[in-house]
Amino acid sequence: MSTLVEFPALKEARGKLEQRRKTLRAFLDEAGPEYDMSKVKSVSGDTHAKVEHLRSLNAEIDEAAVEVEQLEVVAKAAGAAKAAEDEAGRRGRGGGIEPGADGDRPTKDSGNLGEMFVKSKAYTERRRGAEGPSTPLDMEVKALFETGAGWAPETTRTGRLVEAATRPIQVIDFIPGTTTAQAAVVYMEETVFQNNAEEVAEGEAYPEAQLELTERDSPVRKIGTWLPITDEQLEDETQAAGYVNNRLPFMIRQRLDYQILNGDGDAPNLRGVNNVTGILTQSKGADPTPDAIYKGMTLVRVEGQAIPNLVVLSPYDWQNIRLLRTADGVYIWGNPSEAGPERIWGLPVTQAQAQPAGAGLVLDTSFLELAVRRGVDVQITNSHADFFVRGRQAVRADIRAAFVVYRPAAIARISGL
Repeated sequence: MSTLVEFPALKEARGKLEQRRKTLRAFLDEAGPEYDMSKVKSVSGDTHAKVEHLRSLNAEIDEAAVEVEQLEVVAKAAGAAKAAEDEAGRRGRGGGIEPGADGDRPTKDSGNLGEMFVKSKAYTERRRGAEGPSTPLDMEVKALFETGAGWAPETTRTGRLVEAATRPIQVIDFIPGTTTAQAAVVYMEETVFQNNAEEVAEGEAYPEAQLELTERDSPVRKIGTWLPITDEQLEDETQAAGYVNNRLPFMIRQRLDYQILNGDGDAPNLRGVNNVTGILTQSKGADPTPDAIYKGMTLVRVEGQAIPNLVVLSPYDWQNIRLLRTADGVYIWGNPSEAGPERIWGLPVTQAQAQPAGAGLVLDTSFLELAVRRGVDVQITNSHADFFVRGRQAVRADIRAAFVVYRPAAIARISGL
């Protein structure tokens, strides 16, 4: 988890953003849950003029939020540099971690996954007729893949490949990623913080404070799948490389994307955000959805002592926000002819199909971590069952990773949307 170095420009930018949010909140409070612009007295003009003012406030919030995000990148970079300097000092004093023992395992630096596959011992030995070789290939989980299907013996084709309609990857890239060489991510959590500091008269006893730490851990879990392929499918090296480079890694990442949100934590599942104990809850009740999300942001700030930077919504719930209209029918989030901003209260919104409809999330992602023990690992062999005599190959892919929520109160679940 990266350290954020605070500096005056970042603090000032956050203050400006929060002030703009309060101004917009006051405007919406005047309009009421029906968005009746006739009730708004702080802005003159007709409904269109007032909605235009509302959109202007939204645009100012978005601009201020982007400025904060850019300054946070600088702050995180400064924090990372400081952490690296501290780690270098620690290692110089005799600390450090033993290097891994992955041997001759090819890494992502060897080229893309397809090239690694066709150059591997497993493939080259298979071409010479050897039985049952296998070779592991590592690749980062956040690499970008396109999907593809198998190829039959060559015929004249249009060249167009139609991808299957399937859920895209929508959450992984918002989660800070690290690597781990352990079987679990183990960390210490401050579970008791009793601050009794107060003024002390001369000669009087100091009040006693209390601190307690508890060890926590998040185990590394494995996600995998396999696919049988005939020798004929592997005749053309280019097509075989494209095949391996596309479909199986996408399947692994798609499942990981789902687990980050909805994993139940029972082995071998990861524990996803929606099932973490201790996250905050804000009920929508009679509030408009934007108001409920703002209240969730406030919960994260006050109860979680965190700074929310992401909203996760089902596409159906975002649809309801995008279609909000004033009492006399004017669209609030932009006209139907406009794309409209995918932000709310200045925070980016990701429309995650894996997020259950009716419940949204407001998060500070700096308290989340995806720790990869091993990237997407692909192996091939013909020693499975009767594959050797049938001229088939088994291609297996998996990943080992842990998902950690360091501070559950940095997440608010918005229910009843």
